[in-house]
Amino acid sequence: MSGRRCRLMRRADAKGFNPPPGHDFGQQQGAPFAMTRAVAMSPLGLLCNKPPWGEMVAVDLKAGKILWRSRVGTTEDRAPLGIAFRWGTPLVNGVAITAGGVAFTGAMDAYLRAFDAKSGAELWQGRLPVPGVANPMTYLWKGEQYVAIGAGGHSESGTTIGDSVVAFRLPRPGEAPSLWSRTIDRPGGRFMAMAIASGLVVVLLVIAVWRWRRRRRAQI
Repeated sequence: MSGRRCRLMRRADAKGFNPPPGHDFGQQQGAPFAMTRAVAMSPLGLLCNKPPWGEMVAVDLKAGKILWRSRVGTTEDRAPLGIAFRWGTPLVNGVAITAGGVAFTGAMDAYLRAFDAKSGAELWQGRLPVPGVANPMTYLWKGEQYVAIGAGGHSESGTTIGDSVVAFRLPRPGEAPSLWSRTIDRPGGRFMAMAIASGLVVVLLVIAVWRWRRRRRAQI
């Protein structure tokens, strides 16, 4: 994980050590030192190091070169007001790649994503109740293919915590994504909805004040 603060401590000091909240403690048996680590976070809840904070990278092992890089995740579930900067998130989960060349992965924001394994293009996002910091899996049931992931969050990095397992499948004939899933349940969708709602409230308040002042003038 990027953005960690690590500290070594002597073996004698590690006996009975109780790490503070948000700190991982590795005793490193057989080594002269133990280790503590924590995610370096700013007061805004974002990582202190320079983004990108998480990328999926495809490597050609024969040629020894990088084929593509794709950022995974946004700041939607960490930044104030839910602003979705596409800076990636720390990645500690696995990837599932289907025979059709689609790579599925979770992130520290609450989405399961699908990428084109050949180009790295992001193809789809599915909203989760909390971040899916786990290895996704795919399976067949009654002739339909599903992809599932455990949505439990990640306590060390300060995400929300849950205990859900969420599965997605392709739409059946005649099915279409709901308006909510096409607008609100997309990175940045909640921020845009809040901005639009706030704008409407401001407009209504301005109209109400204007009508009130107009009545006052008419009475005078």
